[in-house]
Amino acid sequence: MDTLDQFLREAEVAHGHLCAGQVLGVRLAMAGLSRLGIEDPRGADRKRLVTYVEIDRCATDAIGVVTGCRLGKRALKFRDWGKMAATFVDLQTGRAVRVAAKESSKDAARRLHPEIEKKNQQQMLAYREMSDEDLFEFENVRVEVGPEDLPGYKGDRIVCSECGEGINFRREVMVDGTALCRGCAGESYYRKL
Repeated sequence: MDTLDQFLREAEVAHGHLCAGQVLGVRLAMAGLSRLGIEDPRGADRKRLVTYVEIDRCATDAIGVVTGCRLGKRALKFRDWGKMAATFVDLQTGRAVRVAAKESSKDAARRLHPEIEKKNQQQMLAYREMSDEDLFEFENVRVEVGPEDLPGYKGDRIVCSECGEGINFRREVMVDGTALCRGCAGESYYRKL
């Protein structure tokens, strides 16, 4: 696996800047992969890993850099929980680990580098230096990844009975025996004008 510095350079390029969230995301992913024994997630082990991220912030871009998991490859899953956490699933062994940033890490960064005034700079340096145990909580968990959620899954495409749009990956909703997309079933995030 690449070093922290290598990953941080790649994360900066992918994200557009380097910030404390990027450092935290790189460290979080490296720690999760280490706990699972996945050494080459972007190469030889790339088909072993599915990653669930729980926030749409800077760290998520960094996690993608380290793991090689991408939404378009169906290996990165987003759960909008607003938490600085990710779960790494080894599809080969069935093992999974959830890694969550400790709230106390921000205070620890202030204590570690009180000489640095800017919070982001303070955290960027401290998050590079702190131990995994000081930065993160680790939980061994079980994640049931259904076949329709696996990378490479090819299933039937259903057409929504109301709007006529195609629905992939068993995401249709059955209402009174009729297949609907989530939008037509009332779960829409947008409103037609």
